[in-house]
Amino acid sequence: MAGKTVRQSLRALRRVWEARFGRRARGAALDRGMTTSEYAVGTIAACAFAAVLYKVVTSGAVLSALQSLIKEALDAKF
Repeated sequence: MAGKTVRQSLRALRRVWEARFGRRARGAALDRGMTTSEYAVGTIAACAFAAVLYKVVTSGAVLSALQSLIKEALDAKF
């Protein structure tokens, strides 16, 4: 009688374990390729942002503003 109760308890415990952790394992398996594509999209976005920033910083207006700022800083009188 006691052996039957232990077996039933173990089966119930196994069902609970599989219901709780089995779903996570299956869900994680479906999510594996998603992180790679997220990294790819993030890398492309970072490169695009860097290209736009490079164009802005190397534009004539920004270069002259930076040069005048540096000139004023070096010519400061104390």
